[in-house]
Amino acid sequence: MDIQKMMEQAKEFQEKMAAMQEELASKEVTSTVGGGMVSVTVNGRNEIVDLKIEPEVINPADPQMLQDLVKAAVNDALKKVLEMSRGEMAKLTGGLNIPGLF
Repeated sequence: MDIQKMMEQAKEFQEKMAAMQEELASKEVTSTVGGGMVSVTVNGRNEIVDLKIEPEVINPADPQMLQDLVKAAVNDALKKVLEMSRGEMAKLTGGLNIPGLF
């Protein structure tokens, strides 16, 4: 096996990985729960970039309901980002599942 060629391939993979991560960072996914009462948008860096809560879901007598809706929306959005990241990674690795990448 040619070590020089392996090093070049590793560098090329690293560059493609960096480009993919940059591209993912600019993508966003949105999750809406509670019939549209709570909406969360997360980017490819797992950062919440938007959170919308309809006023009618804010009930001081029942904060648990709002907390549950926000948690559900955030968790679903993060799950979608992970799935999106895995899909992009599969394109990069040719479908190989490399532990620790995503």
